[in-house]
Amino acid sequence: MTAPTRERVTNKAADDDPNESPTVAPVSSKPARRRLNKRPWVIAGIGLIVPAVLLALWHWSTAVTGYFPIYQLPPPASVWDAGIDLIQRGELWTHVAISTQRVLIGFLVGATLGLAVGAIVGLSNLSSSLLSPMIGALRAVPSLAWIPLLLIWLKIGEDSKVTLIAIGAFFPVYTTVSAALRHVDPHLSEVGRAFGLRGFTLFRTIQLPAVIPSVISGLRLAMAQSWLFLVAAELAGASMGLGFLLTDSQNNGRVDRVLLAIVLLALLGVLTDIVIGFVEKRLLRKWS
Repeated sequence: MTAPTRERVTNKAADDDPNESPTVAPVSSKPARRRLNKRPWVIAGIGLIVPAVLLALWHWSTAVTGYFPIYQLPPPASVWDAGIDLIQRGELWTHVAISTQRVLIGFLVGATLGLAVGAIVGLSNLSSSLLSPMIGALRAVPSLAWIPLLLIWLKIGEDSKVTLIAIGAFFPVYTTVSAALRHVDPHLSEVGRAFGLRGFTLFRTIQLPAVIPSVISGLRLAMAQSWLFLVAAELAGASMGLGFLLTDSQNNGRVDRVLLAIVLLALLGVLTDIVIGFVEKRLLRKWS
């Protein structure tokens, strides 16, 4: 059996010079993931395959075969018509804008607090011993359990809704940041201290860049939690928003509007996750 062609060509120099040891030239091939990253439209197209299949099955099982009655699962065309009707009434974008505003404000407040408290707990053993048990207990409280207390304290208004969303965004960021900072290589901190870095400067320059991937993962989980807590917040005492649209449509038997609200929540969740993905790339490019 003969050696591969690449290896024979590489070893030709060794045949000419007996003192030189034969080497095999490395085969340079970029990973498939890196090749796909250069074509974002390819990734987007692949990601649309499953939603397109589900949409086709939805249309086939309702509009074509009639397997599901319209009062249980309206066809996609009915949901589209419901959206057009709300747009013509001038209501749909108001619901979307109000819900998005609540989520963004609550997310920013909760994520900022989660980053701060997570850093304190992750960098200090004393703070971890003092705060970790209590925060762990509060994290186990369901979102709906906070609503009566927030309504008593903050009344029915924007403050109670934004606070509930901030609670939902706080815990994922706190958990990921505190856990990641506990596992930062201590030699990195020692190098920073050797250059005179202390306190917040050390955290901002050395420790935070070391846990950026974990921070981004926490932010993505926090954003998803914010949309989940938004529905819980708007189910109680809201007069506008996608959560209110869900409740009002259920009470009026408008299943098409219920499905419309669910689809919009899913799309908004994907869009905000894409935005965080762009931020992740910029941060990794800056601090990698």
